[in-house]
Amino acid sequence: EEVGQSFAVTRERIRQIEAKALRKLRHPSRSRKLRAFLEGPSRDYL
Repeated sequence: EEVGQSFAVTRERIRQIEAKALRKLRHPSRSRKLRAFLEGPSRDYL
């Protein structure tokens, strides 16, 4: 709810945006890139 107020959108719209972002992250090509990034040579940035 706080996020919705900050961006002047409804709670439902925030839920939709979150669901879409998670769906994108679960896509095989994106998850491979993310995994490669997280398992990269340097983990100091985490």
